[in-house]
Amino acid sequence: MLKIGLTGGIGSGKTTVAKVFKQLGIPVYASDDRAKALMTEDVALRSALCSQFGDKAFVDGILNRAYIASKVFYNKKALEQLNALVHPAVEADFLAWYDIQISPYIIKEAAILIESGGHKRLDQIILVQAPEEIRISRVLKRDGGEQSHVLARMKEQWSDTQKEAHAQHIISNDGKSSVLEQVLKLHDFFKSQ
Repeated sequence: MLKIGLTGGIGSGKTTVAKVFKQLGIPVYASDDRAKALMTEDVALRSALCSQFGDKAFVDGILNRAYIASKVFYNKKALEQLNALVHPAVEADFLAWYDIQISPYIIKEAAILIESGGHKRLDQIILVQAPEEIRISRVLKRDGGEQSHVLARMKEQWSDTQKEAHAQHIISNDGKSSVLEQVLKLHDFFKSQ
């Protein structure tokens, strides 16, 4: 069973693309969602997070995402420490999930799939791209906030040009090209492998 990675910068529309694959009956592992869940559910990971970031990491048993974000957003070392704790737990969870799937292929969706090196453990990578102005607009509509914060988050991620070197497939989500048609072509291609 093929392991297909799905990634793209913030606001590119990778979650929308993942939903199309789901509607086609393809199992999709949402890495970012699972990471959030594991940080609360996984006892060993919770303990490690508390050791690393202190008791404020959780409030009433719930991950204090704002606190963790404030610790890692402008601190590369703290972000690396967080990733060193979370990524192995997510990878183990993904492999356990993968082992029970029955499908010609699966999709692993992750925002920093390439930056983290996770793409090396997958068969092929799909990169979802959209122009910067569209991405900013989508994130502001979805999350609110200020454009400067969105730009700061975008600056922390690799550019599409950097990611293209590791992707075998590109989906253009520019509002002009049909995402559905692009996904259907990839679906047929992956099923034939």
